[in-house]
Amino acid sequence: MLPPHTSSPAPDATVIRTGRRGAVTGLPCSVLLITIGAIGVFGAIVIATGNQKGEATPAGFAGLVFMLALGALGVFLFVGHWANRRNRILLDHTGLWVDNGMLRNVIPWQTLAGVSLYWSKLGRSQKVYSLELFPTGPIDRDDPVLWGLVRDEEPLHPGLPRLRYRLPFPPACRQQLVAAVQQHVPQMWLGESERATGHIGRPDIKGHRERGLQ
Repeated sequence: MLPPHTSSPAPDATVIRTGRRGAVTGLPCSVLLITIGAIGVFGAIVIATGNQKGEATPAGFAGLVFMLALGALGVFLFVGHWANRRNRILLDHTGLWVDNGMLRNVIPWQTLAGVSLYWSKLGRSQKVYSLELFPTGPIDRDDPVLWGLVRDEEPLHPGLPRLRYRLPFPPACRQQLVAAVQQHVPQMWLGESERATGHIGRPDIKGHRERGLQ
């Protein structure tokens, strides 16, 4: 019999700082892309003012556009990593807590039918991971922390619900996160499964709206 969930994580909860780990690798890459974009901006200004050496060519224009696109991507990634830098996952005897630095909520173990890990390939050598939590009851569509994690997909095993929480996390957190789940609810662990590329997907916005009309 699992204990009922509490209003806050236990003092001895396992804390996994997913946002910090993502920022450690993501922010430097973002800064590099922004720097490339800044060089592109400088080049565009030089061409616009007619101060370039030699004649501008289509290839040169294409290169500048590409650099500007990389810079825009860098800004987008930087904002995302910075905003998520305080994200944490906490696991204790009552459930899995999702904390974004401002809001926090728990997915109690007693409300789940199982927990598994999905992964998919990203390029030739990288992998993307997510923790899948399968609730046995209804999902709160208005929850500001958890609703964005909801996915509606065909279950891998009979008896599991279509709706699940999909919690992406950095690859460096895999071992610690799996060990914490197996420590608290070994009977719920369903193992790992490879999924198609891009399995993380997007929040179930359509289902979110439909559930609100029910």
